[in-house]
Amino acid sequence: MSPVADGPLLSVRGLGKRYGTQTGCLDVRFDLWPGEVIGVVGESGSGKTTVLDCLSGRVAADAGRVEYAVRDGRVVDVLRQDESARRRLLLREWGIVHQNPRDGLRMAVSAGANVGERLMALGARHYGEIRGRALDWLAQVEIGLDRIDDLPETFSGGMLQRLQIARNLVTGPRLVLMDEPTGGLDVSVQARLLDLLRGLVVELHLSAVIVTHDLAVARLLAHRLIVMRGGETVESGLTDQVLDDPQHPYTQLLVSSVLHP
Repeated sequence: MSPVADGPLLSVRGLGKRYGTQTGCLDVRFDLWPGEVIGVVGESGSGKTTVLDCLSGRVAADAGRVEYAVRDGRVVDVLRQDESARRRLLLREWGIVHQNPRDGLRMAVSAGANVGERLMALGARHYGEIRGRALDWLAQVEIGLDRIDDLPETFSGGMLQRLQIARNLVTGPRLVLMDEPTGGLDVSVQARLLDLLRGLVVELHLSAVIVTHDLAVARLLAHRLIVMRGGETVESGLTDQVLDDPQHPYTQLLVSSVLHP
């Protein structure tokens, strides 16, 4: 833990993870600045989800440093925090949006309770204020206010994903990790969700790391791209630059497969 100058919000250096003889990710490194969105793209098995899992603590990295500038100005190495400190970080400063929203929601409690629980975990106790904040966030993610007391089980896939987003953003995180946020949704629902995400990122000045295999999603949401293959970064740069003028043969193949499926 150390003081911080004006630097990146998140600095990843030498991140590595192996599963037996297989490489999950190897020597991944990047900086993420306040208000910036980085997209991590590649085919299934490229290592992009392993990177996100290591950042979130879902799996333990074997190597590297992940330094994060907390609100009070200190820099902490996330990989070396104890479990209690990691939980506080995930609650107070980070959000995680899972590909399957059921992994990020409590399906047995109401939509309003899903949003309000995170506020209560930070010390909120006034029922009226908690319910009011929940209503505000349901409105922001375009869920009808009359659904506040409904169970998530009654929601469509797109509504579940929007509820998961509300649950994560209600506490004002500075960094959000997103794993295939539009995966499994039909095209019209994807478009609506992407518009919502793009608006929230700008409005809230969010920083985000978004893992996706969908280059259209990456182009719409990410300022910069990291292209992964076999656990390693093969290309990185500004999103339009990487997608419009790919330099690595693998990136060229990814882009051409979208243009000429």
